[in-house]
Amino acid sequence: MWVLLRGAYPLRILLPLRGVWMGRRGLPRSLVPGSSRRRYRKEALPALEIPVLPLTTTEIRQYLRAHGIPFQDGYSCLRAPSPFVGSSEPKDQTSAATSFSLFIDKTTGRFLCMTSLAEGSWEDFQASVEGRGDGAREGALLTEAPEAKDIEEIRRIWDRAIPLWELPDPEEAQLARMMFGLTKVTDETLRRFSVRYLRPARSLVFPWFSPRDLGLRGLKLLGAEGQGDGVHYVETTIPRPGAYHNLFGLPLISRRDVEVVLTSRELDSLALNQSTGLPTLALPRGTICLPPALLPYLEQFRRIVFWLGDDLRSWEAAKLFARKLNPKRCSLVRPGDQQPRPLEAMNQGLNLSRILRTALPAWHKSIVSFQQLREEVLGEISNVEQAAGVPWSRFPDLNRLLKGHRKGELTVFTGPTGSGKTTFIKEQLDKYEEWADRFEDLPLYFMTFHGQQSIRSVIDTMQHAVYVYDVCHVVIDNLQFMMGHEQLSTDRIAAQDYIVGAFRKFATDNSCHVTLVIHPRKEDDDKELQTASIFGSAKASQEADNVLILQDRKLVTGPGKRYLQVSKNRFDGDVGVFPLEFNKNSLTFSIPPKSKARLKKIKDDNGLVAKKPSSGKKGAVSQNSET
Repeated sequence: MWVLLRGAYPLRILLPLRGVWMGRRGLPRSLVPGSSRRRYRKEALPALEIPVLPLTTTEIRQYLRAHGIPFQDGYSCLRAPSPFVGSSEPKDQTSAATSFSLFIDKTTGRFLCMTSLAEGSWEDFQASVEGRGDGAREGALLTEAPEAKDIEEIRRIWDRAIPLWELPDPEEAQLARMMFGLTKVTDETLRRFSVRYLRPARSLVFPWFSPRDLGLRGLKLLGAEGQGDGVHYVETTIPRPGAYHNLFGLPLISRRDVEVVLTSRELDSLALNQSTGLPTLALPRGTICLPPALLPYLEQFRRIVFWLGDDLRSWEAAKLFARKLNPKRCSLVRPGDQQPRPLEAMNQGLNLSRILRTALPAWHKSIVSFQQLREEVLGEISNVEQAAGVPWSRFPDLNRLLKGHRKGELTVFTGPTGSGKTTFIKEQLDKYEEWADRFEDLPLYFMTFHGQQSIRSVIDTMQHAVYVYDVCHVVIDNLQFMMGHEQLSTDRIAAQDYIVGAFRKFATDNSCHVTLVIHPRKEDDDKELQTASIFGSAKASQEADNVLILQDRKLVTGPGKRYLQVSKNRFDGDVGVFPLEFNKNSLTFSIPPKSKARLKKIKDDNGLVAKKPSSGKKGAVSQNSET
């Protein structure tokens, strides 16, 4: 199985979380037409749009020249005259200023016509240029309109929402402003961005207007819930998050604007625009992803400043997004005590224009300055928990050892055949539709590879996924299955070393965590596996940042005697073991709820050695089965 995970989601997202699911669960029933279940649509499941062959910018340019199509070189796209603009289009849209209205992504070849909103793959564009099929628009995929029931729901919510200043109760209006931190945001700013308030859901409503005719295409609702001394925000989008491609604030952008500030929240865009007067846009899914479909709308800007948040994850996301937009025109606002989120900065009375002037360039040549290195190291030391990566919620003991999943690392996972390295979640049939709807919105993708594959094809697909979907974690299950029998006539060990090295380089170059499952050598059943038990040479364990071993003692000591051993941890060196229990109902592993075993951190002079967890009565380690 080949799995791609996007964004900094903890692993617990596979089960529902009350109050934080990004969907329609937070809306009052009176606002949701009909049943919340949808008819299962096979085509709605996420799929990787993998090109038949890797495409280069040079090949795109050569094709355009060969067919006499003029083009202009942009930052992340090529601009060309659009074959999808017919005579029915308004004359002002076919003027000299907009004649080059077709944008072609330099990395994928996917196109978007800004005038007609026609879009499609590189193969679709070639078919249209070469006249293959019925008509010039053959193969073009017009930007999908919302489903009928989405349109009804969008209109119903928008009509019931009202501006904050029109609330009949002044105290209610003041409370809403305090909950969302809008006490310093003026009514004029809210009016300019068309922000409304939905009283039944106690949520702000941010509209998504079509860039073509300003028609209402979708909504984002932001609810505020008290959480201790702070406030927890809950987002709901219509249509679902995967289809919500709104750059909030886009209708206010002028063609003359050459600089823009990108934020991760609509509230931050309001504060920045009001405080600085600069054009601002909010990304539709915050720091999770920057869909390539939005890149054409950012081509006009000569300078783009990212101010995404006040933590290390926001900083890492900004650097990743800058790669897509051409780092030479991008600058990043570094998180810090004196540089919080824009809304917080405004509420604290800080000078937002001055903070923007401190933004660091995202691009540099091979040598970085001492100042940049100094700030990088200081940021990691000052934010140890964030630098440790995304934690597991099911296995706290694993967090104590590895601390979390970190970008740019390679994890090798091994264990005996049949020990449970690959597990799946079992769904109840009577609740399938409900779970399928929720599962669709997860940032989870599957590569359509089975059996023997070329390492070049796999790496190309992984790079495609990182660019298009901002994938941050790739799981390869497993190495031997991928290699197949193609290396029987050559040195299989050398071939495996080459593949492991390729995955190691990919993880580092693309700031993506790679988990690689490798079967162990054949060992006696009464012996525990060690790092040296990994099949092949020592390269896999040497290249890996983390080595996890699923020990299976059930053949000797009876059923259920499994435990996980961390035998290598490059991040901070902690290693150890803890017991596991397999739940047949959910087909998942968890820590035995009544286990008396303790996590053991162990290390000796000869290397890292794992011991069996104690089964004595020396204190319990319990953990529920919540993922």
